[in-house]
Amino acid sequence: MSRLLLTFLAALPVFAVAQDNPDAKPLRLAIAGLNHGHVSGFLSGALRRSSVQLVGVYDPDAALLARYAGQNHLAADVRFTDLAKMLDTVKPEAVATFTDTAGHAGVVEACAPRHITVMMEKPLAVNMKQARAIQDAAAKYGISVMVNYETTWYRSHGEIWKLMHEQKAAGAIRRMVAMDGHEGPKEIHVQPEFFAWLSDPVKNGAGALFDFGCYGANLMTWMMDNQRPLKVTAITQTNKPDIYPKVDDEATVLLEYPKAQGVIEASWNWPFSRKDFEVYGEKGYAIATGGNNLRVRLPGEKEEQSRTPEALEPEERDSLSYLTAVARGKFKPYGLNSLENNVIVVEILDAARESARTGKTITLSK
Repeated sequence: MSRLLLTFLAALPVFAVAQDNPDAKPLRLAIAGLNHGHVSGFLSGALRRSSVQLVGVYDPDAALLARYAGQNHLAADVRFTDLAKMLDTVKPEAVATFTDTAGHAGVVEACAPRHITVMMEKPLAVNMKQARAIQDAAAKYGISVMVNYETTWYRSHGEIWKLMHEQKAAGAIRRMVAMDGHEGPKEIHVQPEFFAWLSDPVKNGAGALFDFGCYGANLMTWMMDNQRPLKVTAITQTNKPDIYPKVDDEATVLLEYPKAQGVIEASWNWPFSRKDFEVYGEKGYAIATGGNNLRVRLPGEKEEQSRTPEALEPEERDSLSYLTAVARGKFKPYGLNSLENNVIVVEILDAARESARTGKTITLSK
């Protein structure tokens, strides 16, 4: 079975700790930025792995850096408030980026001429100018750039890929629906520094539209083999202006393909956290609710059937294992992680933001 299939047929939570290979040389890893809340789980997971050597942690905010250093017992010689100095001093093989989204391009442009592999939290960028800058820097210096989504490691999504693309069990895709979000950043008590930029339209790109709309755009672009939609239509709302006065907290995006439609429902107003994905073909459908839950109905079946995805090779089951393999040259980022996919994701989000602003459908250029 191909590596592509194995990667998407199974997964663990994004910060799960994989088994270490005692014979492997530890990956020299640095972290750039600490104001993205997901860094907490990633950092603690990395420190528990003997296969990883954390050689540097950067953030321009000395107080924030000190807080994480205290919580994780980081030595003084791995702490930096200057990104370039960290990169030149510790010479990492890979950098995991946990800045605000608007900061991603700067990190890649610093790492690229130093030939350092970069991973960042989703989405890739806040606009196409930044996405192209990242793409250009990666191409110029030949580095790998990957974008990390929690949903990349969902076994249920891998099973949908197999059903739709390998087995072609449901016929051609006609409709996709992605429902992603939670009660809201403040409502779930994210860290103050995380909330500050999530609710900033410059640093986040928008509100729920970018924070959670990227999941659906990423999955749909993957399912459509990186085919760009023809048109993008979006509506956004701010239902809680006292909490989110500058950004949307509710977004619905319609993607039009030649023979399919995609509906992205991104929200900071769900009663419960959810990351669900539905794909409907000509002859059947698959509905994923979370990482391992999948319901399928295919031709000849009178009712839905539950599916249990298989396990995944250790080097491809979570973000840090995958990053290590990419940095060591075992493979280049592909599928949901790939730069090609994620430039399209930003194009979709950019068009959705403009559609919501103008009230018009946006036709993507050919």
